[in-house]
Amino acid sequence: MKTALKIFAAIVVVGVFVGTIFYLYKKSQAKPIEYETTTAFKTDIIRKTVATGSVVPRREIDIKPKVSGIVEEIYVEPGDIIKKDQLIAKVKIIPDMINLNNAESRVKRAEIQLEDTKKNYLRYKELYKKNVIPEAEFLTYEVAFRTATEELNTAEDNLQLIREGATKKAGQATNTLIRSTIDGMVLAVPVEEGRSVIESNTFNDGTTIATIADMNEMIFEGKVDESEVGKIREGMELILSIGAIDQEKFKAILERISPKGVEENGAIQFEIRADVRLLENQFIRAGYSANADIVLERRDQVLAINESLLKFDGDTTYVEVETSPQTYEKRVVKTGLSDGLVIEVLEGLNESDKIKAATK
Repeated sequence: MKTALKIFAAIVVVGVFVGTIFYLYKKSQAKPIEYETTTAFKTDIIRKTVATGSVVPRREIDIKPKVSGIVEEIYVEPGDIIKKDQLIAKVKIIPDMINLNNAESRVKRAEIQLEDTKKNYLRYKELYKKNVIPEAEFLTYEVAFRTATEELNTAEDNLQLIREGATKKAGQATNTLIRSTIDGMVLAVPVEEGRSVIESNTFNDGTTIATIADMNEMIFEGKVDESEVGKIREGMELILSIGAIDQEKFKAILERISPKGVEENGAIQFEIRADVRLLENQFIRAGYSANADIVLERRDQVLAINESLLKFDGDTTYVEVETSPQTYEKRVVKTGLSDGLVIEVLEGLNESDKIKAATK
């Protein structure tokens, strides 16, 4: 009896030992790797570079006064749409005292001169009528009288110009009425009524009364790094993204690349300009910051795969295509345009091929 118990205990111990060994063996065996698959697809591929800048009007004009003085009235506000020659503001002239004094003195001298020449003219006119003096002598005094009359008129006009900014002949104070030189929108009126303004001349730009721009013709002005400028050319398409307008994209055509770069923060930047093609009823405010995607190349609706699926063996590019469940073969492919994420497949694949992607 004792012998049978010993034999049974030995069998149990051996069984437990063998079972443990088998369990550990099975647990140590690696599970077979299962790979996910994906397929090629049709998509648009765009290779682009990015330029930063802003959208501004092509024609933006600063309106400046022709005379110095004080702003008497302002007739427009920012946002107003105005026409060429429309009245913007009126300037009241504050004459320079030295110039005013000289002009008044000139008028007085001209009056004295005219009075003297008029007496001589009238006296010699009577003598000429009585045939006492020849015509040639009389004409000398007539010319002197006419010259003195013209000098007085000129002196009076000059005095009125200094006082009021216009002559009697003009009929209105044209120099004191500031008018628009183009059709457009008033962007800014940086002055207020009562403020002194300076005329635009050779030595001074003058005070800006208003800034006016044609908002129907906008351009993008930006900068491109020297590493990218060699890849772009006039006529390329730009896609503008404006931070303040999230929902819309705007098309532009590159029309100018600066021939000279400018150093900024240790890098050479080249200025570019593009014509923004606005659709009907589209409106962009002047000065919006924008990013321009410059389309270097594009392919529309071509067969493509994610670039991460590609594998390389020397100069050979291939993918692994499933031939049966979890069985793959190398398939050499010929690739085309890439945007960094998706790449065009020219040869070697079709849309039905299952491509080895990643493990489950």
